[in-house]
Amino acid sequence: MASPQPVRTETRRTRQVKLCSAEVQVDRRPDGTIFLRSGRTLPPYPDKLTDRLVHWASSAPDRVFMADRGPDGAWRTLTYARALEKVRHIGAALLTRNLSAERPLVILSGNDLEHALLGLAANYVGVPYAPISPAYALISSDFGKLRHIVNLLTPGLLFASDGAPFARAIEAVVPPEAEIVVARNALARPTTLFGELDADPGAADLAHAHVTPDAIAKFLFTSGSTGHPKGVINTQRMWCANQAMVNTALQFFAEEPPVIVDWAPWHHTAGGNHDVGLVLNNGGTMYIDGGKPLPGAIAETVKNLREVAPTWYFTVPKGYEALLPFFRADARLRENFFSRLKVLWFAGAGLAQHVFDEWKEMALRTCGEQILFLTGLGSTETAPYAFGRMWDTQNAANVGLPPPGLTVKLVPRQDGDGDQYEVRLKGPSITPGYWREPQLTADAYDQDGFYRLGDAMRFDDPAIPEKGLLFEGRIAEDFKLATGTWVNVGLLRGAIIAHFAPYLRDVVIAGADRDFIAVLMFPDFDACRRLAGDLKEAASAVIVAHDGVRREFAFLLQTLARAATGSSNRVMRAILLEAPPSLDAGEATDKGSINQRAVLKHRAALVDALYADVPSPHVIAIGEGS
Repeated sequence: MASPQPVRTETRRTRQVKLCSAEVQVDRRPDGTIFLRSGRTLPPYPDKLTDRLVHWASSAPDRVFMADRGPDGAWRTLTYARALEKVRHIGAALLTRNLSAERPLVILSGNDLEHALLGLAANYVGVPYAPISPAYALISSDFGKLRHIVNLLTPGLLFASDGAPFARAIEAVVPPEAEIVVARNALARPTTLFGELDADPGAADLAHAHVTPDAIAKFLFTSGSTGHPKGVINTQRMWCANQAMVNTALQFFAEEPPVIVDWAPWHHTAGGNHDVGLVLNNGGTMYIDGGKPLPGAIAETVKNLREVAPTWYFTVPKGYEALLPFFRADARLRENFFSRLKVLWFAGAGLAQHVFDEWKEMALRTCGEQILFLTGLGSTETAPYAFGRMWDTQNAANVGLPPPGLTVKLVPRQDGDGDQYEVRLKGPSITPGYWREPQLTADAYDQDGFYRLGDAMRFDDPAIPEKGLLFEGRIAEDFKLATGTWVNVGLLRGAIIAHFAPYLRDVVIAGADRDFIAVLMFPDFDACRRLAGDLKEAASAVIVAHDGVRREFAFLLQTLARAATGSSNRVMRAILLEAPPSLDAGEATDKGSINQRAVLKHRAALVDALYADVPSPHVIAIGEGS
């Protein structure tokens, strides 16, 4: 597919979809604090989300609830009626094991039908469960994060769909008194097969009747960007209230049950709460995507999208970037994907403006209609939906407005430029705290009980608050130069990635208490290989040292500096990194986002090299190659 050409404004017709209007009530206080609330009322919601499973099993029993790929590559399907039947039997079996918040269920493996059934069965009978990132067991070499989680939770039962790949981690960190359940490949230690979780469902139905809104549904662990993962308590009230908030925004779900193709991991709130929840709440269908937004793994997603046309599609920004080459090259893929799509959705990180623009243009050229490219913002602690943009915009950083039921407190930043605010939240979808971490819980809320989100925002247009809020990064990442000038890391990071596209995967910004800004760059090696013919098969170390690559990065660094408005956004030096961010060192979270502080700490010698009086040869500095 050729690069998109500009389309005249008058040809842009938007596909019709029922969404909420942009409205907000604004309460400005004398001290500069601003309170935002929706002008609408949060509708009633169930006591527990498994009430919706019971509802759909009765009203749409033969509708497919979930599907995944079996060993033969064909879709395995699970109807609503069959799901409820299995959930009742599995839940009754869980009740015989004396599980509780003190001895919860832990799920070590990724998204599949067994995971879904076991998690919903736990919810059905009031047993808390914790889905854990498989990376902590499969990618980590020291199992440090997994050991911390197991010690914190003291689980009574652990499940892994396939016992073989998890055997080493289980042997290393799971105490012998905890029961192990697998769907296949039993371990050397005593192991229960998933199919053996079966008991008289009467006890499960009785337990379900007594599950309250304040019951703990699950423990979701943050990705550890500030240290060890924290166990965020998620109650039934949080999950159900948040789904009601989602439905006040994406109103078409209630009229047209969503069909989604979704890879988002269920150990994260976006996949496990938001996406599973919107399907279950609205009687939709989820095709579990075994692909990932990574080189080599994205092909599975492409295969699934060739077969299933979603009505709502979500992925993280890196996912949209990874899909672009396939969509550019394959007209039939584009036509199937956009055939009945109502909304494109991204979250989890900032989306590069050029990627945002190309997807919008591609949708228009494929189906003759503009597909709204929407987003929201939240956190594990907010269940997660806390802001949503339900209208078109030219600025990918606009995250919209809060839904009904949530109160937003905007506190002027003392270290900002006067227009930036720290965001705090209160409402039924906010966590009561962190499991067995009383001090972390106390520190998470202000004196008025508002949860400190940790994000910086500003109004898109201060005179028209209905235009929404702009996300401007994590407050904890910002720093001062030695001159006292504040550096907004979120804004600068986005600008650098956009300027260096497509050659840059991510960037870490240094400069705290230094005289100028310098950066550590994680190149996109596939894109960099296209800069010279002799790089086609080159290793990363060869690429970062190649003269052609260095010249291109030096040129882009020079042009970035020329466009800078001052020391707060002028980057003076850079180093191209050959090694990717390390999970074990805490440099990257399991979902691929960068921990800025950890990279700067772990690679302190490289940071020192950036600021040496005489830069070493591998440092790219302003003026080189110009």
